[in-house]
Amino acid sequence: MPARILAIAVAVVIDAMHRKLIYVIALFAALMTVAIPFLPSYGQGVVEGVYREVALALIYIFAMVVAIALSATRMPSEIERRTLYPVLARGVGRGEYIFGTWFGIVAVLAATLLALGVVTIVIAYFNYDELMLVLLAGALAIWFEAGVIAAFCVLAATMAGPIVTSVAALAFLFIGHVRSVLVDPGTLLFSLYPSLDTFNVIIPVAHGAGYTLIYGLTMLAYWAVYSGICLAAATFSFTSKDL
Repeated sequence: MPARILAIAVAVVIDAMHRKLIYVIALFAALMTVAIPFLPSYGQGVVEGVYREVALALIYIFAMVVAIALSATRMPSEIERRTLYPVLARGVGRGEYIFGTWFGIVAVLAATLLALGVVTIVIAYFNYDELMLVLLAGALAIWFEAGVIAAFCVLAATMAGPIVTSVAALAFLFIGHVRSVLVDPGTLLFSLYPSLDTFNVIIPVAHGAGYTLIYGLTMLAYWAVYSGICLAAATFSFTSKDL
């Protein structure tokens, strides 16, 4: 990674560490995870599955909120505070700024999701005497999807403010998970439709042994393609933007 992109990514991470929102959301998710074992039992032998399913749902909500909160506000706030101009004046390309911002956001997401995943595993071990390492596989899939959402938000933020970007991201999330409802599976559009269902592994992780390495590589490919398209479009949009 070029030094300038890395420097921008580090700045994004440092800025995120000073935001109270991330800690508040993480604390809330951790407390909710602690409360999961006290939910009504759904029958002998499936309690652990219910715990994993609810824990992954909480991690998913946390990841999406953090991804949207960071990526929808980063660029508009830098433009508003005029802190972006000295960065660009030092020879940093606009494409480098876009990619550096995204890398910083996905790094924050990786660290926080890993920490939250470890917390859920520890809580599960003390309550069910089971080391649920499969939850980390679920957290990885969620991180992939959150990275795509962050890339989409970075693209939207080059054209709109935080509120519009956040609404657009939520709409993209919704549209990305209803392909089978909106599009006929037998058409070419179904294959071209940007579906996010590939990253939905809650059921196999919560009630099975997780997913295979091949499927994990498939998610990696989708993550790289979707994120790359959004970031390339964001670079073009930002380069054309008159600051």
